[in-house]
Amino acid sequence: MPAQDKPYRVYRGGRVKGRVPLARESARGSGASKGTAPAGPQTPRPRRWGRWVVLGLLVLLVLFVAWSVASYLAVASGVSKANDRVPAGVRRQLAKKDGLLVSTPTTILVLGTDGGTQKGRAGANRSDSIMLIRTDPGKKRLAFLSIPRDLQVEIPEVGLAKINAANQIGGPALALRTVKDLTGLDVNHVMFVDFDRFRELIDAVGGIDIDVPRPIRSDRFDCPYKTAKRCASWQGWRFARGPQHMDGRRALVYSRVRHNLLDPSETDFSRSRRQQEVVEATLDKVTGLGTALKLPFVGDSLTAPLATDLGAWQLMQLGWVYFRGDKGRALHCRLGGDPATVGGESVILGSEDNVSTVAMFTGRSAPLAPARGLPYAPGCFVGGRGQ
Repeated sequence: MPAQDKPYRVYRGGRVKGRVPLARESARGSGASKGTAPAGPQTPRPRRWGRWVVLGLLVLLVLFVAWSVASYLAVASGVSKANDRVPAGVRRQLAKKDGLLVSTPTTILVLGTDGGTQKGRAGANRSDSIMLIRTDPGKKRLAFLSIPRDLQVEIPEVGLAKINAANQIGGPALALRTVKDLTGLDVNHVMFVDFDRFRELIDAVGGIDIDVPRPIRSDRFDCPYKTAKRCASWQGWRFARGPQHMDGRRALVYSRVRHNLLDPSETDFSRSRRQQEVVEATLDKVTGLGTALKLPFVGDSLTAPLATDLGAWQLMQLGWVYFRGDKGRALHCRLGGDPATVGGESVILGSEDNVSTVAMFTGRSAPLAPARGLPYAPGCFVGGRGQ
């Protein structure tokens, strides 16, 4: 039989009996004649993830810009009113500095007054808390210096008196001048707050968290009840040892406790320490992520209790500096001296070591803790909020 007439086709894998269908041959031949490749499995089109990523980033950028603008406007609305509450005599004394707060060391006076609506405080305007805060952004360093309100100092144009009387006599301008004369430091900015309204700020950020170092039972000040009979049987404020969440009212009471009936060894310095704790815990909350997300809605409330020369942009810079600061290396300093009675008043006579404590506060000398056994001794604690 001729080779071309074989009824089968031989493949490498063997042979297939029978004649190969002519239709398959003709179809293959026609396709080849037209130059068209046989159809194979189609490759899936690549998904364009890059386009969606870019689109998502653009949306996030727009939201961030909108949030930033809304936050700034909310803060600026309250800051404008807070700026108006600062007397001109205070502004003239402030030391101006070139550079931004995020890059330049800055000293701020925080003054809390004991006036307000509480019973027995009508007309009171003494400095219940006097504190200097110093930031050093380059070193991520934060320092706090408490000045005891009973410290006897020379008040300009008045004479020897407790330092807390300066605000009562001449307002914030005289209080600032007295602090500057006492410490020899330039003050760049101020924050004044009536403690009776400080609770509004704490409530605006949802309360603060305090780790109470030892149990407290106070004397019966600021009775929470309306009737005299109920107040007469009330045993005073109580704080258990350990971490606690406090609203504005309870945090304010905690910072005001002067006498701990469970620990008679506590002094007014213990009270100053509690005030530093409350201020720091409030700053922690104000600069936290939770408050940042709510800033467009609570920005005005945060500045309502304050009088400050700081602008909205400066306050935001200060918040960033505090947020980045190394809390574990923060300095907690205090001035001090020797307790005495002068003219029937209990006072603290300033110690010569106050000069070296100011140097520690500014970073010009190494920090040293207060001398043991001297409850009113000046000095600085590093890290943990001093005892």
